[in-house]
Order: sequence, then C-alpha cells, then structure tokens
Amino acid sequence: MRYALMRPVRVDLETFARDAHVHPELVRRFVALGIVDADRDVSGGLWFSPEQLAALARVQRLRTGFSLNYAAVGLVCDLLDRIAALEAAQRHRAQQRTGGRSWT
Repeated sequence: MRYALMRPVRVDLETFARDAHVHPELVRRFVALGIVDADRDVSGGLWFSPEQLAALARVQRLRTGFSLNYAAVGLVCDLLDRIAALEAAQRHRAQQRTGGRSWT
C-alpha cells in the first residue's frame, strides 16, 4: 500500500485561467471537450494539476500555428500522445536488445 507524503498540488479554475492567460469560460470549454483534464470537488468546482498548464499551452500553440478548430486540436493532441507512447516503447525495446548500451 502506498501513502502520499503530501497533498497533491492543485489550483482552482480562476488561478489556472489567470496563470494560462485565458478566460475561465474557455478553460471550461477545454475541459468539456476533454482537451484539458480537471478534477471536480463536491460542489462541482474545477481543480487542475500544474501539468495541465503545459497541455493548455500545447493547445494554444496548435490552434494558433495551424489554425485548427478545437475538435481538431483535441484529435491532434491525442495523436501526438500516441506517437510519443509508441516512440517510448520502441526506445525501451531497443534498450532491451542492446543491454542498455547506446550505439553512440
């Protein structure tokens, strides 16, 4: 059994929106679309982990850089995550074959 040594760091909707420089309503839309993950408390308030700031920044870069709508941004984020997982699995297999030694 594992026990947390400290309470996880979470920020509320207003703080998260202020740190990300976006309107809280836009953050709510991202949560509804599944682009940004959030936890809900008993009263229905949204709470975010600090890692979600990076996810929101990626969404903003994709939207601005490629002029994608939010549905397409969600799809692209899912595909990028899948590519990263596949590349990590390939690196892991390659390390197992070579015994952890790099060819360089």
